[in-house]
Amino acid sequence: MSPNTSLHVRTLADGIVDRRAFLQAVPTMAAVGTALSWKGRLAVAAEELRRRGKSCILLYMRGAPSQFETFDPKQGSSSGGPTKAIKTAVADIRIAEGWERVAAQMNDISIIRSMTNGKEGNHDRAVYQLHTGYLQSGTVRHPSLGSIAAAELGAGDFDLPHFVNVGHRSGVIGAGYLGMSYAPFSVPDPTKLPNNIELPAGTDAERFARRHQLLSGLEADFAAAGGAAPVEDHQLLYARARRLVLSPRIKAFDLTQESDAARDRYGRTEFGQGCLLARRLIEQGVTCVEVESPGWDTHDDNFNRVRTLAGQVDPAFAALVADLKDRGLLDTTLVVWMGEFGRTPRINAKTGRDHHPLSFNVALAGCGVQGGRVVGATDAEGTQVADRPVTVPDLFCTFCQALGIEPRTERMSALGRPLKIVESGSVVSELF
Repeated sequence: MSPNTSLHVRTLADGIVDRRAFLQAVPTMAAVGTALSWKGRLAVAAEELRRRGKSCILLYMRGAPSQFETFDPKQGSSSGGPTKAIKTAVADIRIAEGWERVAAQMNDISIIRSMTNGKEGNHDRAVYQLHTGYLQSGTVRHPSLGSIAAAELGAGDFDLPHFVNVGHRSGVIGAGYLGMSYAPFSVPDPTKLPNNIELPAGTDAERFARRHQLLSGLEADFAAAGGAAPVEDHQLLYARARRLVLSPRIKAFDLTQESDAARDRYGRTEFGQGCLLARRLIEQGVTCVEVESPGWDTHDDNFNRVRTLAGQVDPAFAALVADLKDRGLLDTTLVVWMGEFGRTPRINAKTGRDHHPLSFNVALAGCGVQGGRVVGATDAEGTQVADRPVTVPDLFCTFCQALGIEPRTERMSALGRPLKIVESGSVVSELF
């Protein structure tokens, strides 16, 4: 079965059957065994994707990081400010000072310098777009990248959450129309175990199961009286919590099991420890982890603030990529570094940079992305894209390419309308 064919075919439980792809897949699926029913064959096709073990880690710089002080410095230009460009492990790639650890890891990391978000310079709307691939609308709540990956790649019987958010305080983009099964599990502080993940004192697993069964019985009357949808969501949430509490993999959340040297390498910051937690969760089979670094909305004191933030993110980003590579996980784990847009070439009166959606940068590593490459370019002052513009839908098609997901796969929204993972755009093939 070719990768593109198998990815179109979903189980009946998902409510989606791409008939043309199914017919294309029948010859290969028949080899699995003629005794399989139609539904069984569809289930085999869906599980074929999940067995690949692909996963992703999103490092999200909330507030929109300056491209000039990260991966597209303009030393010597009027827009460059005091930021110097430094050498990297790849001879012809320069990035901004303050990112020395990432620079040393550049053989495994590639940069898109020609991202453009059109005119979307509002934080909330741009955060939504960079997480979902869609502009915000009043009728549909689209799923985030983490929920998409969980739905397409996550095994149905997995006992940890498929999608984990680390460090988020507000504004988490969730599962949208995909529903509670693929909603993110939030870990506000990676240095502390999540709340309520242990059985109550004096309660064993058998008694816990009886309590869960009793709760289901109590909700049956409400469901029969017209509350079936909220009851289903509530029971899904409790079932997930029950699996998590009883899982032997719960130790993945305990960073005290890591050596001091490992924790120091990532940095003893909340973001650094969040990246270490992301690596531990990916090792245990979690599909997607998003780690947030807040504070990048640098309208004032841009250069000092970015220096501080880079001091937290640089060692963590580099250590994560190196660690995944050393453990044989980078080939199957996509690592994405991004924010919602860029910052202006003009330095304002408060020594800050304002919102600039016309051009910004994204860094990627792993999962088939070839390191040491730069895609696109901005003009001499960084005002606009000068070569190879990459849109948000293009970026999402690229994520799908790395993860082995067919971007035009459709799922049914709550409005009864089929919606594609990505409606438009094309893969940034230069990265592969």
